[in-house]
Amino acid sequence: MSKLILTQDVTGLGAPGDVVEVKNGYARNYLVPQGLAVAWTRGGEKQIESIKAARAAREHATIEEAQDLKARLEANPVTLVVKAGAEGRLFGSVKTGDVADAVAAAGLGSIDKRLLELVTPVKTVGQYEAILKLRDGIVATITLKVVAAK
Repeated sequence: MSKLILTQDVTGLGAPGDVVEVKNGYARNYLVPQGLAVAWTRGGEKQIESIKAARAAREHATIEEAQDLKARLEANPVTLVVKAGAEGRLFGSVKTGDVADAVAAAGLGSIDKRLLELVTPVKTVGQYEAILKLRDGIVATITLKVVAAK
């Protein structure tokens, strides 16, 4: 087993700054090469503090702000206009950055694309959902309407 410090949010494992213990292969072949974690050392406490400080700065300032943004996002569906073929298949796919840009363009506020997670891959026109982790315990579900550009 390898002891690691997470540098980014890993679904099902932990948040940035968490110290986790995972199997050697998972650490060596996925987490460390992808930049999601670094090896744990005795001097890692300073690194953990800086990671948690950066995470706190990215989180929305107050719980009230986060709840207000959650209410706005869940009440208003976000429309994404993309290039699509005749049967509605997209040329490419919709990424979290595209969703963050569409939310900002809709005037619903700015969000960090790293905190977004698409429930299913968006490869055709239609209605989809994205999950946004605003703070610990506050998660917003965004309704996405993907339409073809004319």
